[in-house]
Amino acid sequence: MSPSPHIADVTQQTFESLVLAKSREIPVLADFWAAWCGPCKQLMPVLAKLADEYGGKFFLAKIDSDTEQALAARYGVKSLPTVKLFRNGQVVEEFMGAQPEKTIRALLDRHIPRESDALVYNALLAARAGKPDEALTILQQAAKTDPTNDRAKLELARLQTFLGHANEAETTLASLSAEAKASTDAVGLRAQLEFARIVTSARPPEELLLAIAANARDSTARYELAAHLVLRQQYEAALDQLLEIVRIDRKFRDDAGRKAMVSVFNLLGGTGEIVNEYRRKLSLVLN
Repeated sequence: MSPSPHIADVTQQTFESLVLAKSREIPVLADFWAAWCGPCKQLMPVLAKLADEYGGKFFLAKIDSDTEQALAARYGVKSLPTVKLFRNGQVVEEFMGAQPEKTIRALLDRHIPRESDALVYNALLAARAGKPDEALTILQQAAKTDPTNDRAKLELARLQTFLGHANEAETTLASLSAEAKASTDAVGLRAQLEFARIVTSARPPEELLLAIAANARDSTARYELAAHLVLRQQYEAALDQLLEIVRIDRKFRDDAGRKAMVSVFNLLGGTGEIVNEYRRKLSLVLN
């Protein structure tokens, strides 16, 4: 047994209590290792250092894969070291090999609750209660008191975008960590901001519909209408307008129709039924 209260050698007999049950209270990092494994020996001191540094915010479970082959097989361990993060009895994230300390910190920080997360929760409650200004104040406080909390910043940027504060939202997104900037949420928010900027100078949807009825090849009207539709979360209708621009006027604003379709795909997470359907439709038009 390791001397640290935040680290333990885990066996088949103690796995239920020290990993599954404990993961319902705090994150548990299960390190599958072996005595003959060189990278395991490199990684173990890093994990032990973090366990002590975080002071009980997560628990490190060390599992010798040679003596605990059943556990290794149960969780599909194919190479060593393999580290799996458990929350509420389930594996929620994992990595293989001796990763850099900063990578492991980032993984832990995604799952370890912070004091500022309580502010984020209160802000979401306020927003759902129809109090966006109150939610905005709370999120600004969360981001200020905990500048490394990317969750708070993403929610702040999301609300700023919703309220039409495009410049502030872009500044908030720019302050995210490199990893958070590449996340699906951040990419989607940047796409949403693109459409919000279009709408600021666009005509009302009713005028745009009349303009398209009078001239079906009015790509500017279709482009502006698509932006309105995106912000109303009418994504299929927006994609129909953009697809028509690609079909009738591929050179419109330097291929703006296709580029805007890609932005909608990003906004929708890059996958799903709508994205797949319109990727196929776009491919047919382009080819």
